[in-house]
Amino acid sequence: MSNKSSSEQHREWAAEQQQVVSFGIVTVSDSRTHETDTNYQYLEPTITQLRHQVTGYRLVKDEPVQVIDALEEMVALGVQIVLFNGGTGISKRDRTYDALSRKLEKTLPGFGELFRMLSWEQVGAAAMLSRATAGVYRGTVVISTPGSPKAVQLAWEKLIAPELQHLAWEVGR
Repeated sequence: MSNKSSSEQHREWAAEQQQVVSFGIVTVSDSRTHETDTNYQYLEPTITQLRHQVTGYRLVKDEPVQVIDALEEMVALGVQIVLFNGGTGISKRDRTYDALSRKLEKTLPGFGELFRMLSWEQVGAAAMLSRATAGVYRGTVVISTPGSPKAVQLAWEKLIAPELQHLAWEVGR
C-alpha cells in the first residue's frame, strides 16, 4: 500500500511517460507588438529551458474572432497546452474570457480560483476583477491569464509549471 496520494502518483506517471510538452502562446493585446510582447519574451525561454517546446505563437487583437482563430490554429498544430495572456478583465475591450469560455468542453474552475487567491497577495481586492480561466478544448489544455507580466509570471511559477506534465498527461490519456 503506497503512502502517496493519487495526485502524487499521477505526477510521477506523467513525468515518466511525458518527456516533452508542446505549448502554444497567444498574447491578446491591442497595443503590444512582437518586439514589446514581454510575456512571450518571458514564457518562450522559460519553457525551452525546461526542455519543452513552443510549437506556436500568435499576437492577436482582443477580438473574439481573432482569439478563436488563434485557439483553432494552436489545436491544429497539436499543442498540448495553449497559454493565452490578456483580455481577462472587465472592460469593454476585454473579450478573451468570453470567447474562450464558450469553446471549453471541460472547465478547470480551480485554476481561476487559485490564481485569484494568489493574486490577492500581489494586488489585494483587485484580484476579483480577473477572469483567469482554464479548461480543455479538443484534447488541448487551454489556460487564460491576465496580460500583466506579473500575472503571467505568477500563473506560470505557482500553477502551470508545477503541474504542466501532469496536465498534458491527464488530457492525453
